[in-house]
Amino acid sequence: MTIPFLELRSNYTEIAEELNEAYFRVMASGQFILGEEVTKFTDEFAQYCGVAHCIGVGNGLDAMHLILHAYGIGPGDEVIVPSNTFVATWLAILHCGATPVAVDPDPNTFNIQPEYVRKAITSRTKAIIAVHLYGQTADMDALHTIAKQHQLKLIEDAAQAHGACYKNRRAGSLADAAAFSFFPTKNLGAFGDGGAVVTNDTRLAAHIGNLRNYGAVAKNQYVMKGFNSRLDELQAAFLRVKLRKLDVWNERRRKIANRYLSALNHLPLNLPTIPDWADPVWHLFVVRTPCRDRLKEFLFQHGIETLIHYPNVLSDHPAHQEMVYHKQLSNAIETEILSLPLSPHMPQTAVNEVIRMCQLAAEQRVLC
Repeated sequence: MTIPFLELRSNYTEIAEELNEAYFRVMASGQFILGEEVTKFTDEFAQYCGVAHCIGVGNGLDAMHLILHAYGIGPGDEVIVPSNTFVATWLAILHCGATPVAVDPDPNTFNIQPEYVRKAITSRTKAIIAVHLYGQTADMDALHTIAKQHQLKLIEDAAQAHGACYKNRRAGSLADAAAFSFFPTKNLGAFGDGGAVVTNDTRLAAHIGNLRNYGAVAKNQYVMKGFNSRLDELQAAFLRVKLRKLDVWNERRRKIANRYLSALNHLPLNLPTIPDWADPVWHLFVVRTPCRDRLKEFLFQHGIETLIHYPNVLSDHPAHQEMVYHKQLSNAIETEILSLPLSPHMPQTAVNEVIRMCQLAAEQRVLC
């Protein structure tokens, strides 16, 4: 039995009829950029997140970059980010000319540690980015307190957290603004690239709406130096279909995650920790073990694909070695984490096989 980490074809087959209808509707409309589908999707996604505004953009990196740019963050400024995040979070800051200041995460939740954020603040700090890593929200109340005390912007990186909740409020509604990605592997993924900014700030929404379209307020009327970053009609139409399935698919993820949590609890593995205030959507199911590489190879030899999110902190990479990193922990997280297969279309037989092989790994002393 071969179990891929993620199989995306099922994203289409389960809702093929609705997706085909959306495709032909857009083709027949003759409108492919900033048309009715984008307007309807952004209205629907704003309502889903519980915010007033949603602006469709080209991808998640652009979403974060546009937020930072609209806030006037630039050279000489610092933005605090977690050390364990996808490179796009850092690039958004760098593209503004600002400096990412990385702090270590909570070793149990993998999310940014408020205590470390407070220690990293300087006179140059302008914002905090809270990455809801692996589909679980960060400790937003603590971060709000810090941001308010120091007059900083608090921004959500919700690229992995579509539908995740913090104290019954959805990701996207928990800070000054939030950036989403609709990359195909996300809980709400397009069939290509896509992203969005969500916010309750009307002025910010209008500013980003202009920035993403060359800085234009109307055709050939440019009020600022803008960018070309627009969610296209076809992806918006597909996302409208998939948004209607998001809660169902997230619930399937929860059931698989709960099965893993129950069945693997007695093994020498560190399983994900869920704070009382969190309702995660399990974009990834990440375990920790000092024998990570041995477990990964063992599962691979038994037909199970696993991945590492992420194998190195970004400051270890050649392009980012000049970045500021307030290191508090050892390299335990990046050397011990392993993502097990989990998706809403994963067959129960595959879930059972992953569990069985992890149990076999423990029996054969692959784990330590």
